[in-house]
Amino acid sequence: MEYIIAGIASLGLFIYLIYALLRPEKF
Repeated sequence: MEYIIAGIASLGLFIYLIYALLRPEKF
């Protein structure tokens, strides 16, 4: 069950990094 949580966490972090790269003016 913990691999599902790890997958969601890693996916969320990946999306956050992409968003940060696309919109650097917000950071």
